[in-house]
Amino acid sequence: MATRPRTLANTLKAAAAPAVALLVIANFAGYALLGPNGLLAWGDYAQQRELRQIELAALYEERDTIANRVELLSPEGVDPDLAEELVRRNTGQIRDDEHILPLD
Repeated sequence: MATRPRTLANTLKAAAAPAVALLVIANFAGYALLGPNGLLAWGDYAQQRELRQIELAALYEERDTIANRVELLSPEGVDPDLAEELVRRNTGQIRDDEHILPLD
C-alpha cells in the first residue's frame, strides 16, 4: 500500500496543536522570567524591602517617642514640665523668641 503525499493543508493541521502548546509554554516561561513576580523582579523586591525596613525603623522610633509621652502623661503621675509645655503651647502662651527643649 502506498502512502499519500502530504499536502500543505495536512502539514499545517498536524503542526497546529504542537505550535499552540509551544506558544502556551513560551507564554508561561516569559511571565515566570519577565513578569511582575518573575525572576528579574527579585532585585527590585530586595531594594523595596530595604526601604521598608528603614521606614519601619523610623516608625518604631516614633512609636517609642509617643509611648514615652503617654507614660509621662499617665494619670498616676503627670510630668509637670511636659504638662506646662502642653498647656502653654495649646493656649498660645509661647512667645516667638522662646524655644522649648525636650530633655528626652
